[in-house]
Amino acid sequence: MPDDGLRKRKTGSKPEKEPPQNATADEPEFDIDSAALLQYLKILWIPLLLCFGLFVYINPSTLSDIASFWIESDDWQTSPGSSTKSFVGLGADIEKRDAVVEAFKHAWRSYERDAMGDDEYHPISHKGSNLTQAGGIGYTVIDSIDTMLIMGLEDDYARARKWVDTRLSFDRDADFNTFETTIRVLGGLLSAYELTDHDKLYLDRAIELADRILPVFDTPSGLPLPNINLGKREGVPDPYLPQLVSTAEVATLQLEFRYLSYLTDEDIYWEKVESVMRTIKENQMPHGLASIYMHVETGQFVPSAIRLGSRGDSYYEYLLKQYIQTNQTEDVYRQMYDHAMAAVHENLITKSPYTRMTYTSELIPERNSGGQLSWRLTPKQDHLACFFGGSLMLGATITGASTLPVSIPPRQSEFMDHGKRDWKDGVELIKTCVDTHDTLTGLSPEIAHFRIPSDGMIDVLSKSGVPADWYIKGASPGAEAPYDARYMLRPETVESLFLAFRLTGDIRYRDWGWDIFQSIEKHCKVETGGYATIMNVDEVPSRKEDKMETFLMSETLKYLFLLFEDASVLSLDKYVFNTEAHPLPIFSPHIRTGFS
Repeated sequence: MPDDGLRKRKTGSKPEKEPPQNATADEPEFDIDSAALLQYLKILWIPLLLCFGLFVYINPSTLSDIASFWIESDDWQTSPGSSTKSFVGLGADIEKRDAVVEAFKHAWRSYERDAMGDDEYHPISHKGSNLTQAGGIGYTVIDSIDTMLIMGLEDDYARARKWVDTRLSFDRDADFNTFETTIRVLGGLLSAYELTDHDKLYLDRAIELADRILPVFDTPSGLPLPNINLGKREGVPDPYLPQLVSTAEVATLQLEFRYLSYLTDEDIYWEKVESVMRTIKENQMPHGLASIYMHVETGQFVPSAIRLGSRGDSYYEYLLKQYIQTNQTEDVYRQMYDHAMAAVHENLITKSPYTRMTYTSELIPERNSGGQLSWRLTPKQDHLACFFGGSLMLGATITGASTLPVSIPPRQSEFMDHGKRDWKDGVELIKTCVDTHDTLTGLSPEIAHFRIPSDGMIDVLSKSGVPADWYIKGASPGAEAPYDARYMLRPETVESLFLAFRLTGDIRYRDWGWDIFQSIEKHCKVETGGYATIMNVDEVPSRKEDKMETFLMSETLKYLFLLFEDASVLSLDKYVFNTEAHPLPIFSPHIRTGFS
């Protein structure tokens, strides 16, 4: 480790400039009165500058046009996070793309062999399990179908479809999470319907499931309850927090129910989820951010953490995606998104004092002895928040663009001021998330904390050689790894890399994604089948937990595949991805929308 304790990134050494050659003896000499020349320049420079300024004021585009003509490819025109030198276009990297397909086959076929139809898979013990004693609802199967379709795995898909047709049942007298069931199962069915050229099997099952979920919205505020008994068709409150609902969970059902409404012409699906957004807007907090809990009776936010990680993340994600989904026709979502992004920039985007890494902090509510509420900024970032960099870049090209569509990569002149801000923040956040993969395994932890002066650690760190940018809280040599240290096969960083590449064509995003994929292959792969969570990203050889999350096949491997696939596949101007990476088409709605 270097003595200063800072993580060192690879930097290209710059060649030293050669000293100027001495003038040759035969160069002509010119007899110029330099004093007189200087006097003339002093007299003329002010009127010349004024004339130039007047010309630019009258013809503001001329200077840009001239510069573009002469130096069309120079990097000064492009936005941060892209470079003409590293632009590789948007075609497929077939070798890397096909390697991801092989990884998916290794995961899926192991699950199919050992646990077909079960909600979850345990690759080390070669077993499956369901979320309830009453049985499962095909979480893993339905979550994976559209990935098979995108990858062209026809035989695997045929067997999965047969299971949906003959074995899937939602008649389970048990409680299922409303949010997870919607994004994984309802979203998966709707995506399969779209990608199979409208196979009616999937729409029929989607309608049945949505009808079973609808009772969760029967509350005084219209905010949905967190659980649903699918068999009884009854909403069920959280047994530990019966009056509260998660902000992200209630605000991340909209893409799925709105698309179902569009397909069926049944307004009730749309109205239920739009009512949630109306309630949120009516009760917005003064600063424009959203705390992670709301009161299910009143519809108001309650003092709780504000963050872009768990229970907060997809609220911000779906503000933008609802605007995209209906072809940018619902201006209320653009307004809510822009307002929220300004608040995030003002309150949550932070730079580490030592290495200048950009990250998202959390705000924690505290009350003093007099009952007055204040907010404490905490330098903690969930891996879940790593979706946000790519989301910011995407938003910059839509709500932050002065002209549509923007170039690939975008030019600075194509952004309004808030678009430039969001693009820059997005690029820097992605770099930070990639930097949190600077571990022994090359994989990032579940939660990272960032060094701040109040730690009182900088002198110790600089002497010990321990990195001074970020750390895993509670981790120490020889001790049992804390929960924060694990890698759960999460997709958020590669999701951002996929979006960044599609928006720039810059090879750096593919390179970073390939590094992450190779680390997953090396440290998470179970040779007898499947992939597993690892307990400590800073431990080699890695210890594995006997669980393969469903989002490995629905999100992580899908986004990696699309990162290396040709950009015409699931083009961003035709599809919007739900928070479980299920692609849904962009459409123009049939009914009055946007709180009309």
